[in-house]
Amino acid sequence: MEKTKKKLSRSLSLAVEIFTVLLSICLGIVGYKTYHKGMIQKYKEYERTILKLASQKIDWDGVEEAIASGKENAAHKALSERLDFVKSNSEIAWLYLIEPLNDSSINNMKYICTGNTQKDYADGMTDRLGDLTGNEFPADVAKQYLDFFKNSAPGEYWYYPNKTEWGSVYTTSIVVRNSAGKPLGVMSVDINMFDIDATMRIYPVSILVAGLVFAAAFVLILILWLNRRVIHPLKSLQNSAVDFVSKASGEDVESLNFKDPRINTQDEIQSLSSALVTMAGETKNYMEKLLVETKENERISADLNVATQIQAAMLPRVEPEFSGHAEFELAASMDPAKEVGGDFYDFFFIDKDHLALVIADVSGKGVPAALFMAISKTVIKNRALFGNVPKPSEVLRDANNQLCEGNDASLFVTVWLGILDLNTGVVTASNAGHEYPAIRQPGKSFELLKDKRGLVLAGMEGMVYTDYEIKLEKGATLFVYTDGVPEATNANNELFEFERVEKALNVNAGAAPADLLKVVRGEVDKFVGDAPQFDDLTMLAIKFNGR
Repeated sequence: MEKTKKKLSRSLSLAVEIFTVLLSICLGIVGYKTYHKGMIQKYKEYERTILKLASQKIDWDGVEEAIASGKENAAHKALSERLDFVKSNSEIAWLYLIEPLNDSSINNMKYICTGNTQKDYADGMTDRLGDLTGNEFPADVAKQYLDFFKNSAPGEYWYYPNKTEWGSVYTTSIVVRNSAGKPLGVMSVDINMFDIDATMRIYPVSILVAGLVFAAAFVLILILWLNRRVIHPLKSLQNSAVDFVSKASGEDVESLNFKDPRINTQDEIQSLSSALVTMAGETKNYMEKLLVETKENERISADLNVATQIQAAMLPRVEPEFSGHAEFELAASMDPAKEVGGDFYDFFFIDKDHLALVIADVSGKGVPAALFMAISKTVIKNRALFGNVPKPSEVLRDANNQLCEGNDASLFVTVWLGILDLNTGVVTASNAGHEYPAIRQPGKSFELLKDKRGLVLAGMEGMVYTDYEIKLEKGATLFVYTDGVPEATNANNELFEFERVEKALNVNAGAAPADLLKVVRGEVDKFVGDAPQFDDLTMLAIKFNGR
């Protein structure tokens, strides 16, 4: 718990610190942009005022004559004095009037007039009418000046942040014109950005430092509050939970009690404590019931294992009872969807010349279907063995009437019954609502035999069933199955269907019955994949060799 306490406190502290730092950065960025935008707007307004003051009441037609002659006159001298006066009495870096030239060399502009202070004159600032600017204006800046000079509207201003060899300045320009509106030159004023740049460097740092200081104070208060209102109540709650879990790992359910930590914080932690106390009591009751149910399930599981063995033992085995008969080869399999199932197959001799073949499917699954399967199998076999060789339709008729008696659960069973004459290869068969059989004569492929179906057994008393005959040539194979084969379902809810059964049978149509069943079951498993088995899956195949 001490580690948990430290981890929680550190996590919350770190989260608050990170949040505060990020908030400080965001505030610094927003404040920086807002302050910078305001200062630039202030500089723009100031520079526009300077330009208006410097360009008013000037004889621009006289200045045009000076520009044309290249010699100073009274108008040019008045302009020079005005620029000197404005610069000397303002906080600007440069004030000048230049004429952009259509020249891509470094001599792309020439001075018309500049404003200088006494100190500027003392430092040698003597730019005069007609002097070329040299490399003071880069080619791209000179092009912008020329475009503004040619294309600007009267009274339009151009703003340009500029970094020169003398420092960072913000420039505002306007085109001056004669009385006829002809542009004479571009008057520009520069203001140094030293102050705003210095302020911008200090501002974010100040915001960040202040944010960290406030974060440290807030984290300290938060930790003290968390210890009192959260950590200590959670520690008490954890101790009770650990004690409960340690008792729950034992087998003594009676001693399983949750110690109430009696938290009184009047918040969600108190609600959590109350919920855990209630949950612990319900858990104890559930574990007591689960213990009883587990013992009962173990008993049921043991009974089902015995039932599975009994059901498997009820089904006949080819080996060794039928292995000595050369007249035929026989194979059968039954895989229940649960521990026990409702499908069954049967084969037995009625006399030395007649072999009965049965395959059936009881409605439903599990124990009820298994019990009805055992009854149905016994009734059908007993009736088939009673007296002389019976007709399959008679066996189904009598079995149906007997199974209808006391069938309160309304279960039913589909049955295909065939009796093979080993001397002739003729199978006399009858179908009580079961799947169609598949036949393969020698040298041919398996084909579905759509026989006439009667009503399922145990469905309605007094039903009559029909016999029909199948002639098996030597080497012919008969394949019967339950609906669990064509109705096997994959994860996409698709059915295997008989077309795939038929295709699997014809992969090696002449194979022995045991190999035939393996191929079909392999194709079903491949199709179904990881999807759970939905229904019992039962198959029987017999190959007639003749006597």
